[in-house]
Amino acid sequence: MDGKLLELNDLADVIEKARMNGKTIAMANGGFDLLHIGHIRYLKASKEIADVLVVAINSDRSLRELKGEHRAEINEMGRAGIIGALSFVDYVTIFDELRVDRVLLTLKPDFHCKGSDYTPETVPEKDIVKSYGGSIEIVGGSKIRSTSDIINDITFKEGD
Repeated sequence: MDGKLLELNDLADVIEKARMNGKTIAMANGGFDLLHIGHIRYLKASKEIADVLVVAINSDRSLRELKGEHRAEINEMGRAGIIGALSFVDYVTIFDELRVDRVLLTLKPDFHCKGSDYTPETVPEKDIVKSYGGSIEIVGGSKIRSTSDIINDITFKEGD
């Protein structure tokens, strides 16, 4: 991944240097268990609003807690590698909590990007982002299907 995957504290140093050089920072987050076109649209649109895009990925443990014992389909290092391989992603970090609050408070990105299944009012971290002067951005166009829907479709077809 050419140095894109960083621990949060190391990433904070990199982001601070970028900010000192006048760069704007966007952050997107999610499980990204099976990469699909909705993820690509979301991440690409996130990059379009800032100079630097950070993607925070749920750890295997947090994804299991959020989505059920059968997840993750791809382990956290594999998911980080896939996301980091995208040319428009600048940095990747893995977080173990159920919400991305700690990452937001550490990095304080200018823009916290969420997909169109949210509104600015329904973003769970909206108060945290507002507390440090950041902005919530809804990006990526209409949500078509979720990873959970895709996994359910595959499981259903295998049962035929």
